[in-house]
Amino acid sequence: MFSGIVECTSTVVAIEHDQDNIHFTLRCPFTNELKIDQSISHNGVCLTVVRIKDDTYTVTAMRETLERSNLGLLQVGDEVNVERSMKMEGRLDGHIVQGHVDQTARCVRVEDQEGSYEFTFEYDVDPEMVSRGYFTVDKGSVSVNGVSLTVCRPTKNTFAVCIIPYTYQITNFHNIKVGTVVNLEFDILGKYIAQYQSRMQELKG
Repeated sequence: MFSGIVECTSTVVAIEHDQDNIHFTLRCPFTNELKIDQSISHNGVCLTVVRIKDDTYTVTAMRETLERSNLGLLQVGDEVNVERSMKMEGRLDGHIVQGHVDQTARCVRVEDQEGSYEFTFEYDVDPEMVSRGYFTVDKGSVSVNGVSLTVCRPTKNTFAVCIIPYTYQITNFHNIKVGTVVNLEFDILGKYIAQYQSRMQELKG
């Protein structure tokens, strides 16, 4: 489980295809603190460390993960947002992020607001998914590439987020432009509420 507070970015240094899986080798500042089997969020996707060598580590993404996320688009040299799992004695500075990406979205607008940045994203809407809580609400939470953010001006299939300079600098938001594909994880609390209401209606029916 994660908080959506990105620690830093890792750089992809190698990509290896293995049948339907892809092994990603990355370099980041805290590699020497990692251990095999540790969970790390990569652009919001929870992946397990399978190999550590010198200042790099390797994780594996399987077909389901690649189909739901933007990891299959990564290339050597790309920056990836990374966060180690939460310590239970710490403060929850962001929101509850599971590391289970729901789908991708595409950046359709970037606005420099003279001190901060506003990004607008568009995503495909599936009525069945919406009924299960896969949508955004004004001032609610959403994870974009693993970053915990507050939703602004949501529509049926778009929403905006505002990024302060610090977040812009330490995450890969500084690489996002119109057309960039990002990972979305909708708020788990919204999913539980939506599905609870759906189950109650089924029982009453």
